[in-house]
Amino acid sequence: MITKANTILKNVFGYENFRPLQKEIIEHILDKKDTLVIMPTGGGKSLCYQIPALIFEGLTVVVSPLISLMKDQVEQLNELGVSAVMLNSTLSPEDYQINTAKILNKKVKLLYVAPETLMMERTITMLSKVKVDCITVDEAHCISEWGHDFRPEYRDISKIRSRFNGVVLLGFTATATPHVQDDIVKNLELRTPKKFVASFDRKNLHIQIAEKRDPFSQTINFLEEHKDQSGIIYCFSRRQVDELYEELHARKYSVRPYHAGLSDADRAKSQELFIKDDVQIIVATIAFGMGINKPNVRFVVHYDLPKNIESYYQEIGRAGRDGLTAHCLLLFGYGDIRKINYFIDQKDEKEQRIAKMHLESLIRFAESNFCRRVPLLGYFGENYSIDNCGMCDNCESPEKDLIDTTEEAQKFLSCIKRTEEFYGAMHIVDVLRGSKSAKVFSKGHDKISTYGIGQDHSKEVWLNLLKQFIQNNLITKDIEFGSLKITDLGYEVLKGTRKVKGTIEVEEAAFKSKPAAKLDYNKSLFEVLRSKRKELADKSNVPPYVIFPDKTLIDMSAKYPNSLLELQNIHGIGQAKLKKYGNIFLKVLQDYYAANEVKQNFAQSNKIHKKTINKSRRYKIIGDAYRSGTSVESLLREFGIKFPTLINHLQTYIENDEALDTSQLLEFVTVSKAEQKKVFDSFTKHGTLTLKETFEELNGAVSYEDLRVLRVCYLGR
Repeated sequence: MITKANTILKNVFGYENFRPLQKEIIEHILDKKDTLVIMPTGGGKSLCYQIPALIFEGLTVVVSPLISLMKDQVEQLNELGVSAVMLNSTLSPEDYQINTAKILNKKVKLLYVAPETLMMERTITMLSKVKVDCITVDEAHCISEWGHDFRPEYRDISKIRSRFNGVVLLGFTATATPHVQDDIVKNLELRTPKKFVASFDRKNLHIQIAEKRDPFSQTINFLEEHKDQSGIIYCFSRRQVDELYEELHARKYSVRPYHAGLSDADRAKSQELFIKDDVQIIVATIAFGMGINKPNVRFVVHYDLPKNIESYYQEIGRAGRDGLTAHCLLLFGYGDIRKINYFIDQKDEKEQRIAKMHLESLIRFAESNFCRRVPLLGYFGENYSIDNCGMCDNCESPEKDLIDTTEEAQKFLSCIKRTEEFYGAMHIVDVLRGSKSAKVFSKGHDKISTYGIGQDHSKEVWLNLLKQFIQNNLITKDIEFGSLKITDLGYEVLKGTRKVKGTIEVEEAAFKSKPAAKLDYNKSLFEVLRSKRKELADKSNVPPYVIFPDKTLIDMSAKYPNSLLELQNIHGIGQAKLKKYGNIFLKVLQDYYAANEVKQNFAQSNKIHKKTINKSRRYKIIGDAYRSGTSVESLLREFGIKFPTLINHLQTYIENDEALDTSQLLEFVTVSKAEQKKVFDSFTKHGTLTLKETFEELNGAVSYEDLRVLRVCYLGR
């Protein structure tokens, strides 16, 4: 049956190969074995149950929490020629009846329903008249009270199974900690299920966290770095959404608001305009996004702190679903923690405990000086072992020279002690800097010995130092009230038996985003194709990506297909879309070729095209592929070259003034970071024209193989 699955993958969905784990998951489902799949957004979860649905004799029922999510999935499947329908409250009585009739007449392969609809007696009665092979629970984390989107009605799904013989039950989610995974298995009553957990790492997402100082100006600066791009800005409250929307709208940004306080019609309008590329930016509360499958979202900004890591991960997961680089900025301010704690305090005792644990994990993530992916993926039980991801602010920051900050630490710790470990960061800094605020005077803290002893540093410097003291475990922060406490290590510093090193400077909130990998395609042709796609989408009243995603148009603009046969080899074009849109887009392409005198040696396939590449330009093709995110292993396999040859090509690429992030190559070096630094220092002294001087200076401690790799890393810095 896996052969049939491969055929469907190509002919229906237009993809050449399965992504990691997809094939194994599909095989397991086709064997009618209960399955739990945890796979990040954009990882290809839907294919894992949609392909088996097309192979099973009977019906696959997909339980989905949001109507917008169902609508999007059904539209995309119908465009692919797949018979899929939904049943929910938005349908007219006539459409509801039409869809029911299709199901009873066995003309439907996938039925999308909300859990409430599934539990209705009329739904169960209807389904009992047809063969049901599979029940798929999408967004399965909603079944767990430990999950961030707990939906009590999800708990009833397991009761349905007994009504259908031979049905296989599946759970799918993008965000689930090990605890939530166990909860899903228990509450869905999965029978000896196999658990498939893909990597939570979204390699194409650039993660940045900046201290929240002037959030509006910081956001404007960020938007200027992402002109004409589609993105989402998340705010904590409806009021903040409205204020930010008004400010951006007044500055002529293409923007719409979205929150629960707006009418259903206004929310639907905002979502529709955004999905159809008629509006670029949505300013929203967390009410927005769960049903959004827009693949070309290029950025997500958290104007305020999200309530937990799961929410944050799911919200940034709405960016870059097409696999291209996207940017995620979180503005982190301690004032936001107080707001979240206020709302946590309104919950019952058990919910408070869970919520505070979630918030504490989020704060640790935001305050970390290490690679962002380490705590983020670690929260979901994944061990991220790469030293430098090259796609977060911490990994991109140059290592700073540490100085002795013991005196500053002693001042800060002493002030905490003198104020009886009862106050938060801002009050301690006010006392240290000799503030004349009413609070300092009313508490009598202008009379204690630490009052005014920190006037040599600004408030920002002290807050940056505090972050370092917390990371060095000298100070802990009460998660509920924000008061600072001294740890055992902190007392050692106070007593003078332990030294502290750090930096005394304010970290600038840089907003220069990591440049997106440059893809080698015709930008002018892409815009022409995008215009035609928009025209077709508007006529059919569907989002543009339902016709074709950006990735398909980019592939056309890079490969210049000149026949229907060649269009078949373009990413995302299956038989149904080839039949429906092939001639339309072929005419656009050929008109463009003629108007722009494009003369191409049109390739029948990628492989033929590769063979015709001028060998003197091979370094450019390989360098561009590396820069676009292709792994070293894939490059070696795809181009049939050895690792030393790849290094030579990348060196030539850099020497021809092409920018390249070479951090990935450090994984292939055997020497320590200390030795690497010695090599780089030697390159600075002797240059990189030859390696002999460096080899001899280090007494042969670093091999020529490692030196060649390190030379490329040095040149690419």
